[in-house]
Amino acid sequence: FLRVRCASCHTEHLVAFSCKRRGFCPSCGARRMAESAALLVDKVLPRQPMRQWVLSFPFPLRFLFASRPGIMGRVLGIVYRVIATDLVKKAGYTHHNTARTGAVTLIQRFGSALNLNIHFHMLFLDGVYVDHLNGTAWFRWVKAPTSQELTQLAHTIAQRVGRFLERRGLLERDAENSYLASAAVDDEA
Repeated sequence: FLRVRCASCHTEHLVAFSCKRRGFCPSCGARRMAESAALLVDKVLPRQPMRQWVLSFPFPLRFLFASRPGIMGRVLGIVYRVIATDLVKKAGYTHHNTARTGAVTLIQRFGSALNLNIHFHMLFLDGVYVDHLNGTAWFRWVKAPTSQELTQLAHTIAQRVGRFLERRGLLERDAENSYLASAAVDDEA
């Protein structure tokens, strides 16, 4: 527990922390974060260049993803495929069976003010692994995306996510054939 006291009126409250689950215990949160980072560096991530991608969503989609995590998982798959395909093409290949990339994604659900702010933090390899005939794979680095390429990727992601949500009946197009800013959210979990 933490005892919180108002400096002006001297009212006191006890605030409970939980160390047995995801709570607000700063000590346990820092320990979990350090353990996760060490696991990624030591066991998961290859010693190759990485690039962080952060993708946030409009407010209506944040509410939709919070209430329907399965939909959020499908959207993450769409985002991964768009970026991975772009990396494979930039490396000079056309098929994922010839060249492969990888990513680790952390889904952050809240902003610094504990407001609902679902967004993806993705660590992508900054290139692709290419298979050789002798059974080995070598890494081929690709250049950082230009501003124009990032704009095109964001547009492609928005269009594909929009089409997916439209097919599911969760988003509609307006008269100008662009997606409405509001998503239909039902009470299904």
